[in-house]
Amino acid sequence: MKISIERATLLKALAQAQSVVERRNTIPILANVLIEAEGNTVSFRATDLDIEVVDRAPAMVERAGATTVSAVMLHEIIRKLPDGALVALTEDAATGRLTIAAGKSTFSLATLPREDFPVMATSEYSSNFAAPAPVLRRLFDKAKFAISTEETRYYLNGVYMHVSTGDVGAVLRCVATDGHRLARIDAPLPEGAQGMPGVIVPRKTVNELKKLLDDDSAEIAVSVSETKVRFATPLITLTSKVIDGTFPDYTRVIPTGNTRRLEVDATEFAKAVDRVATVSSERSRAVKLSLDEDRLILSVNAPDSGAAEEELAVAYGDERLEIGFNAKYLLEIASQVDRENAVFLFNSSGDPTLMREGNDMSAVYVVMPMRV
Repeated sequence: MKISIERATLLKALAQAQSVVERRNTIPILANVLIEAEGNTVSFRATDLDIEVVDRAPAMVERAGATTVSAVMLHEIIRKLPDGALVALTEDAATGRLTIAAGKSTFSLATLPREDFPVMATSEYSSNFAAPAPVLRRLFDKAKFAISTEETRYYLNGVYMHVSTGDVGAVLRCVATDGHRLARIDAPLPEGAQGMPGVIVPRKTVNELKKLLDDDSAEIAVSVSETKVRFATPLITLTSKVIDGTFPDYTRVIPTGNTRRLEVDATEFAKAVDRVATVSSERSRAVKLSLDEDRLILSVNAPDSGAAEEELAVAYGDERLEIGFNAKYLLEIASQVDRENAVFLFNSSGDPTLMREGNDMSAVYVVMPMRV
């Protein structure tokens, strides 16, 4: 195999591939990226056996072929080469080495045979549809903060993507929860997604997906089966196993009868919570909200470290209420608001609280209170 490729193109393709590779590997081949050159395209394939990413890039292919080489090391070498360099990759099958040459720099890396590289089994996808990158980005970005990190409840370690019924008819919905907070995000149902099976997309896949969704003009081809999900652009294909489990019935925990309505500037609210939470004890991080007519007092009282209080002008017309929350949860939920105002709907100090952006029901968040 012998190819020439521009540094920036190569670096972009390798960046996605090497981020999938697990740093601690017991199987040496999994630390490698599979490089395949054919026609005028070179593809880079990396996997951790749960996720597989294939990145394609244009290149001058003098001699077609394939080999595998350390993903992280190759990425580091290319990253440190000067901008605008033309990189030549040459494989010598006899010595089992890949030579990387650019300008006056030459590197030689050990390779492993391509036959040993595990390629993810192809799957029959029961549902195929296309969605604009910004739509998918919003669905996953707004939901992912609520993904649970508890390994025991593995079925909460991802985002539940499924078809549901929203206020405006059928929607594509993403839900994540860790038992303390919940995010439910809706988007108009893309054509062809009607019969899609509900799948739990793992946390790592959600993070890797972010790189595919950077381009606002891109259309993402989404394919879903009971066991796998695939997201593809013309140059990148990301295939992942889904979490084998049943996502709980989240509709039961979304309150419908909360009537006490607080409207507050989301940015000002987040800044105020952050300020008063500075003195809270690390363990509880509790912030108390005291609501009275058109005013909100945020307070923290940590006997071992100090106390803080801040008053905000808000829109609130119901009876007096005192309720406590974990500051981290409040900050994460407030930071999801794109518009100016966040609307909180309370019931009592012991019941779940609902938050949304203005009157928009396509993004709904629930947070459990805590005793303060």
